[in-house]
This record gives sequence, C-alpha cells and structure tokens, in this order.
Amino acid sequence: MDRIITKTMSLEEAKKLGIDSWPRWECEPSSFPWYYDEQETAYVFEGDVIVTANGEKTHITGGMLVSFPKGMSCHWEVKKTIKKAYTFNFPID
Repeated sequence: MDRIITKTMSLEEAKKLGIDSWPRWECEPSSFPWYYDEQETAYVFEGDVIVTANGEKTHITGGMLVSFPKGMSCHWEVKKTIKKAYTFNFPID
C-alpha cells in the first residue's frame, strides 16, 4: 500500500476495533510536512484536514478511519482542529 486509505465509520464501529485504548492526538489549524516511519491507522473524531502525498489530495473529516502507509512523506493542512485516536501497524484493508 503506498497511498492513504479512508473509510467512513461510526464511532460504535470504531470502538469495536479498540480505539478506546489507542493514544489520542489533537492539532489546531496549521500546515506542516510529515513522514510516516510506521504504518499508522487513525480514527478521526472531528476535524477537517487535507493531506497531500504523491500529488494526490485526501480530504479527511470526522467519522473516518484512515490508514497512512509506512514510508510516506506528505503535507498536512489542518483547516479545522483535528482530534484522533491512532495506532501503528493495524491495516484496515
């Protein structure tokens, strides 16, 4: 997998994956480069973000399960504060 994968998912469905035990992360509106040295899966509780990787833009909002591949360099543009739970090496498909 070399691209971002997103899935719309209810909070109830996400809880079945164990998100209550995952670390939490929050970021106010900002713009920054990021590199994933591990595969990351995150459930977004709220927010509005555009992540650009390999020339492809991915729009991420609340109620999404998102998977970022290991080794991906990207740019985050946080338009509305994001709140997410995340874990590593937990592929979603």
